[in-house]
Amino acid sequence: MSTSTDKAPHGSAATVRAAAASSAPTASTPDGASGAGDTAGEVTDGIERFLHSVVAEQVHFLTSRARGRGISHANQQLEGLDLKVRQFSVLSLAASGQNPSQREMGEFLALDPSQIVALVDNLEQRGAVLRETDPRDRRSKIIVATDAGRDLHAQALRILEDSEDYTLSTLSPRERKQLRSLLLKIAF
Repeated sequence: MSTSTDKAPHGSAATVRAAAASSAPTASTPDGASGAGDTAGEVTDGIERFLHSVVAEQVHFLTSRARGRGISHANQQLEGLDLKVRQFSVLSLAASGQNPSQREMGEFLALDPSQIVALVDNLEQRGAVLRETDPRDRRSKIIVATDAGRDLHAQALRILEDSEDYTLSTLSPRERKQLRSLLLKIAF
């Protein structure tokens, strides 16, 4: 859900892309500079000047930066529901009908058991989930969404779909599908 206070998804994404394109080496000089004192095409202010640094080519940095930007925007949009992305992830698994145990949730979400317990506790206090005995293993608990939890999940899902559209607005539908496919390969 975008608000009128939203900024461009990447601050100055068009500026960054233009800077990257305009700062590519040219035939003027071996390093691409067009001569002393000529600032046309050069980026000297702002973060754009780091686009050709070694770190800007590192996948770990880029995925971390993209993740941070996406989660920050999503958490901001979820504030009205008093929810964060991590809580939504737990609620989403609970509402999936898959009847996940806390251990399975932790493994799938790459969170340690204490984090899962805290997230489930919070959602349980809100009446969004219940812990039930796992019919597959009576020593274990499964986490299931309540009716209120399924309603909260539906509201949050709509917000997060809008947030994803906002965050990925510079990508075509084909690029979004490709990104999702590549991230699944890396993550699992």
